[in-house]
Amino acid sequence: MVRILKSEKHVFWEALVIAVFIFLIGMLLGVFLENWRKGNIETLYFESEIQMFDLRVQSDIFSFQDLNCENAVKENVKFGDKIFEEALLLQDLEESQALTEALKTQHRRYDLLRTLFWVNSIKIKARCKNSFHTVVYLYNYDTSIDERSKQEAFSRFLGELKNKVKDKIVLIPIAADMGLVSTNNLIEQYNIDRSKFPVVIIDEKHKFYELEGLKDIEPLII
Repeated sequence: MVRILKSEKHVFWEALVIAVFIFLIGMLLGVFLENWRKGNIETLYFESEIQMFDLRVQSDIFSFQDLNCENAVKENVKFGDKIFEEALLLQDLEESQALTEALKTQHRRYDLLRTLFWVNSIKIKARCKNSFHTVVYLYNYDTSIDERSKQEAFSRFLGELKNKVKDKIVLIPIAADMGLVSTNNLIEQYNIDRSKFPVVIIDEKHKFYELEGLKDIEPLII
């Protein structure tokens, strides 16, 4: 009887040690995976930041001479496609793990970059008439479950629209509640109603706050 008890006790401690070992390995893998994802997002951001400033310098150079609209529009649309794809990657990352301040900071940096891209796109359109359409999607980062469902519906519609019309638009998603002065200034300049977010703005003129109205977007850009 004593031997049986000792044997059972020995098995219990072995099982406990194995369970603790597996738990620690899981924690280490989780930390490693989070750091790896964060590193990938940072690398993507820095690459996009360099390309964005390159576009800005190009625009400044062209301000002293005739603008090569074909090249300017091509590179601008190409960059727009890139930051849209990165927005989808960031969204997948945020959905796969708990939101942290570090992740929110990364998102904030991207929103600043996208706002800068919006301004640059406006400048290019002013010089190169009828070159492309800006489709800006403003939404709230911190939001309720009901509003999040509406925002997801907006995102799906815009993703399908982008796939359909391709280079005719640059699609720029921006979280508007990140406390960015530049974003807030554009919201005020174009008389956008924060209380009705999310909103889609076409060419800084047409605003769509409701899902039912999104069907009227495509005729504006075809």
